[in-house]
Amino acid sequence: MKKLLPSLLAISVLAALASFAIAPAHAQADKPKDKVTLMLNWYLYSEHAPFFLGREKGFYADEGIELEIQEGRGSAVTAQAVAAKSATFGYIDVTTMIKAAAKGAPLKSTGVLFQVSPMSVMGFSEKNIKAPKDIIGKTVAVTPGDSMSQMWPLFLKVNNIKPEQVKIVSGDGQTKLNAVINGQADLLLGYVMDQAIKLQDATGKPVTPIRFADSGVNQISSGIIANKNLLAENPDLVKRFMRASTKAAEAAEKSPEAAVDAMLKANPKAGVRDTLIVGMKQSVALYHTKETANQRPFRVAMKNVNDSLDLLVQYGGMDASTRGKPEDYVTLDFLPN
Repeated sequence: MKKLLPSLLAISVLAALASFAIAPAHAQADKPKDKVTLMLNWYLYSEHAPFFLGREKGFYADEGIELEIQEGRGSAVTAQAVAAKSATFGYIDVTTMIKAAAKGAPLKSTGVLFQVSPMSVMGFSEKNIKAPKDIIGKTVAVTPGDSMSQMWPLFLKVNNIKPEQVKIVSGDGQTKLNAVINGQADLLLGYVMDQAIKLQDATGKPVTPIRFADSGVNQISSGIIANKNLLAENPDLVKRFMRASTKAAEAAEKSPEAAVDAMLKANPKAGVRDTLIVGMKQSVALYHTKETANQRPFRVAMKNVNDSLDLLVQYGGMDASTRGKPEDYVTLDFLPN
């Protein structure tokens, strides 16, 4: 009987140690999740699908985040919401945020997903307009004052096309689409994964985009933004959110179809599956420049940010005195390695 006592004592000690080891895991699992709102730049379309895939796969839940995804009404509106703290994070055109931040908005990007600009001039493939030189003599529908119309003169210049060699018709987003659909314009300025898909959905005709970036006119585009106060007050939450979002983008790169299906499951009215998949594949092609080809999503090269700042000063209406440095507007400190 005496020999059994040490054994019983040892078992009791091991059981106690085991309970202490298990307790933190239970406490972590039982901990309430942080409620996070991600406000998008616009109504749902292809490029938004990774966030739904990440939520469906539990990437955000695994990081202790309960994610709500809200549609937006333009990058500027979402930037205002994040600045006012009515949205935790925003997914918008980062150059729009830069212009707001240069004027004092307390905003910063914690990762740039679209490092190649989606800006394009596009029309129906049946018109056989495949290269910049094919634009000469054609009619192009534009929206005056938007980011694409600001870069349009530079696109023409680098391709040795004189402005008078192209006829311009003006209108809002829907008017541009209608102009091409009705034959009033040969082409329109739009995003490769947005307006190109809308044209194809509306007509069933294939569309050929000519990307500005392929002519060397490239700006960083969509990315995550946050209020600077959040970065200082809750850096752990930002790191967890960016870790989950990076995993979501990687999963979408591997399976654009799964990303689209996750978005349609959450919102069946988000679009037509086949064309959304085309748009998602086009979106993935914008995730990396040659500088970041071997990096994980969102980890933009500061050289690309600097080049975008130069373009904003030259063509985007940004005051040179408020230009600042890339690090003033974009940080990589919250991204996973």
